[in-house]
Amino acid sequence: MTGARRTGHRRVYEGKVLSLDVDQVVEPGDVAATREVVRHHGSVATLAVDDQGRVALVRQYRYAVDEALWELPAGRRDGDETPEAGARRELAEETGLQAGHMELLADFFTTPGFCDERMSIFRASGLTQGQARPEGRAHRAALVRPRRDRRRAEGRHHPRRQDAGRAADGAGALKRPRRVAHPTASRPAGHVASASE
Repeated sequence: MTGARRTGHRRVYEGKVLSLDVDQVVEPGDVAATREVVRHHGSVATLAVDDQGRVALVRQYRYAVDEALWELPAGRRDGDETPEAGARRELAEETGLQAGHMELLADFFTTPGFCDERMSIFRASGLTQGQARPEGRAHRAALVRPRRDRRRAEGRHHPRRQDAGRAADGAGALKRPRRVAHPTASRPAGHVASASE
């Protein structure tokens, strides 16, 4: 273990998605502590943008927050698959979209204070439509045009309002890093796949 010495270890829970460890450690600076750590295999998310600049989103009910949320197509990595392979699989399963090109945008730890989950986010382009294969969860997928683009096209572009909107969007992004809390999410521009909600 780099930077810290583990003096005790107990696995409290081991499940399909995650495990929970309770470790006694001595961290740099001779800080003795008990750390509760969620162990996770890693996850992926995809910002899929079509030729018209629309973004693919998926609406799913999430029990942990008791809400139906619009999200980027995302999920955990299976076994030893690479992040790109996982991102392609999740995109196809949740939206039916196949990507001609994938570009890594970010790779980071989501909540390093208590979890080792590492998330890789890709931008997908060159999209073609296939058949979605959702895993038993009621969901709906849609291609969404950013609100500012719609306003510009309709001649309702107001720079000051746009700046305020960006600030609001930024606050939403801080609250839910991978959840798309964009105002357009409530009014999708067109479906790429659908299932009962």
